[in-house]
Amino acid sequence: MIPWLQLDTAKVPDGGGQLRLMQRGAEFSIMAGSIELMNSRLSGSEKALATMVCARLRDRSKPHVLIGGLGMGFTLRAALAELGPDARVMVAELVPAVVAWAHGPMAEIFAGCLTDPRVSIREEDVGGPIRAGRTTFDAILLDVDNGPEGLTREANDRLYDSAGLNAARAALRPGGVLAVWSSRPDQNFTQRLRTAGFGVEEARVRANGGRGGARHIIWIATNPEVRPPGPARHRPA
Repeated sequence: MIPWLQLDTAKVPDGGGQLRLMQRGAEFSIMAGSIELMNSRLSGSEKALATMVCARLRDRSKPHVLIGGLGMGFTLRAALAELGPDARVMVAELVPAVVAWAHGPMAEIFAGCLTDPRVSIREEDVGGPIRAGRTTFDAILLDVDNGPEGLTREANDRLYDSAGLNAARAALRPGGVLAVWSSRPDQNFTQRLRTAGFGVEEARVRANGGRGGARHIIWIATNPEVRPPGPARHRPA
């Protein structure tokens, strides 16, 4: 059995603890404490996060996609494979070391996708581009933490609370999609999505695609094409 080697560590901003980059042969793992956040051999659900959404954007001209969390690049690579040459993909990654790992020890996994002309990388919390956006994005893909309940960083909860979901909806164009990856179901989150005005679908996908693995959840939340009208305004007599 080949032993695991620790290649590097990185602090998560705002008291989010520490990440560890591990390697065993050609296999990589990113750990938060004793919890594995991602593994290079288990990419099925991360790819599904992109393919399920980007397939819905094929008829859109110059689609603009925001990905929260670079990870091992599986979501990014799957999105680029689905999107045309006129697309733009912004990736927001909070931990600068994760971007450095992508250019360094995990460069082979990323297969050059970071230099794709459609891609821009922002080393910041994805909440920044979301709050700054106003009908900016056709899709927002969130693979941040282990799902709607913050594990590595309490500040991640702000992405998934009512205010965060309202901000995401405001950042989406009509008919745009917010997709959220999670390691487990969360009925409270499903209800929050509906309360925020999204149409909601839940997909259960395997961690290793069709080859099995743990079951993960992806929420597909669609921004209505037409926003409901505001309260009627009466002109003074």
